[in-house]
Amino acid sequence: MTASNGLTVADASSDVSVLAGSVPLGGLAPFLIGLVVAVALTWAVWLGIRVRRREPARPRPEEQPRLPEGGPVHEVRERREPDEVPRSDERLTPHQLKGQGTVGSKRSDDQEPDRWSSGSSGAFGSGGPGNQT
Repeated sequence: MTASNGLTVADASSDVSVLAGSVPLGGLAPFLIGLVVAVALTWAVWLGIRVRRREPARPRPEEQPRLPEGGPVHEVRERREPDEVPRSDERLTPHQLKGQGTVGSKRSDDQEPDRWSSGSSGAFGSGGPGNQT
């Protein structure tokens, strides 16, 4: 018996048997991939446990940092006077300056922060009237 596409019934049944034979092999590949992924994840957990055992123990509560006797330390906001750079005809390098940058500046007598005038926006070079309402 010949079908409309020119194949006989025997040819069609052999094609079906070939497809049916390849299905078990098609199911084997995802199983093997899943097995490889499961083994890799198990190995990663085992390795993580080994690494964690080699790490030093966590600090006990009595080893944790404590607050100072006077309570928490807060930020100090103050204006400082800059140290002047000495005048010289020669170029000065950082190591020739006083204290190599480790000497602190002195506290300024004027502790009021600089404020811009109420008519300006505070933007650099804008020249505009700013945000006046």
